[in-house]
Amino acid sequence: MKGGPNYKVPMRRRREGKTNYYYRFRLLLSNKPRMVVRRTNKYIWVHFVQFDIKGDKVIAAAHSRELVKLFGWKGSGKSTCAAYLTGFLAALRFRERGGNEAVLDIGLHKPSPGSRVFAALKGALDAGISIPHGEEVLPSEERIRCEHVAKYAAELVKRDPERYKRLFSLQLQRLPPEQLPQHFEEVLSAIRNSYKSVLPQAPEAQQRVVS
Repeated sequence: MKGGPNYKVPMRRRREGKTNYYYRFRLLLSNKPRMVVRRTNKYIWVHFVQFDIKGDKVIAAAHSRELVKLFGWKGSGKSTCAAYLTGFLAALRFRERGGNEAVLDIGLHKPSPGSRVFAALKGALDAGISIPHGEEVLPSEERIRCEHVAKYAAELVKRDPERYKRLFSLQLQRLPPEQLPQHFEEVLSAIRNSYKSVLPQAPEAQQRVVS
């Protein structure tokens, strides 16, 4: 058991495995707001946070549940598509409050290329926020638009209808998975229309290429 006069008890959040203070300190050295992306078993959260000695201040935020309440999203709240839309929404709200650059904070999530935390990052980039990143970590356009889900579902329903119904039982109550790419574009357009005044002016940022 550890002890002795020089032993220091780690901070509570470090003991609980919630915060890596070395990683956090390196992010704070940038003196820029942090784009904090967190995910649970059901949802995606995105916050733009400014450090303050008395406690971090949230400048703007979005939760994937809002996609359902405000824009009629019928997909999963934890999917790659939902992560992109949540990041896009949070970033537009950040722009409303005068923000234009940040650094990415994924906490203790493993930085796997193409993961949901980087889908949220892609959404923020497309909304016009400048965030240091490597292009190789961003998910493909196919995954962002849920095309991989739609393609798999279309193949599975022909090959094994029972397995199709079992795997997509919750999704089928809201919308057939084959229709997710089209629905994604409808929700994305609804978000754009709600934040027209803060959309980036560059044509390539305003309209993403739809294959």
